[in-house]
Amino acid sequence: MAVAKIGVIGGTGLYEIEGLTGMQELDIDTPFGKPSDKIIAGKLGKTGIAFLPRHGRGHLITPTELPSKANIYALKSIGVEYIIAVNSCGSFKEELKPGDVVIPDQLIDRTRNRVSTFFGNGIVAHIPFADPFCPELSMVLYQSAKKAGIAVHLQGTFIAMEGPAFSTRAESRLYRSWGADIIGMTVLPEAKLAREAEICYASIAHVTDYDSWMERSEAITVDVILDNLRHGIDSTRKIIKLAVAGIPEKRTCRCATALQTAIVTAPELIPDEQKKKLDLLIGKYIR
Repeated sequence: MAVAKIGVIGGTGLYEIEGLTGMQELDIDTPFGKPSDKIIAGKLGKTGIAFLPRHGRGHLITPTELPSKANIYALKSIGVEYIIAVNSCGSFKEELKPGDVVIPDQLIDRTRNRVSTFFGNGIVAHIPFADPFCPELSMVLYQSAKKAGIAVHLQGTFIAMEGPAFSTRAESRLYRSWGADIIGMTVLPEAKLAREAEICYASIAHVTDYDSWMERSEAITVDVILDNLRHGIDSTRKIIKLAVAGIPEKRTCRCATALQTAIVTAPELIPDEQKKKLDLLIGKYIR
């Protein structure tokens, strides 16, 4: 069912989108279980929007425990073609200040305990992931942030860490030496799963702190991060409202056909159970 074209996965502190009309709660089951929470669907203007609080309302789910496969599958099942992810992050560069927004273009995966693919169990697919964030959607978010007068930085390397503990000072200095720009716990496996689902995915990454590399800084605490996030929520809402109007009607990026040449298993060898389970994703390529 085509309910929404744009999905928003809200991070810590963002549990709703203002201005939605015709709202309905969708309680969706997927072959991968329930998503993090009920999906709130409605319209901003004439555009269908679906909102999913990543950690559940009330923040009940750790980054490692997130049902990311269910989240992405559920959004795909209601027609979502674009996902705007809202993420908090620490900064490795002085010029990326708390309160700023980064629209990242690259990823380094430092997670360890997360399943990051829909495939396996008799079907193999190798998606192109050189550019992990949709460049077209990322540019729309950047331009929207600029229009809203928000301090925004286009491009940057996002390190996705396991958590839930924050980095040690040694880890933080190591990542900084790699040339990384920001670090957070939630952009993966979402970005990989969205690409497998042929959904455009981009991040609004809110800088909340300087991680722990800066000698003069105090150790990171949750209360400081949450306080900075609260100040950033209004910025996020402004970006999303402006971005909705700027998202193209038709997609020309490679995200939309990511599976076209990715599936390497012979169709006749794919187990029927897997064909059925993944039909939403592979049905147009495998019958």
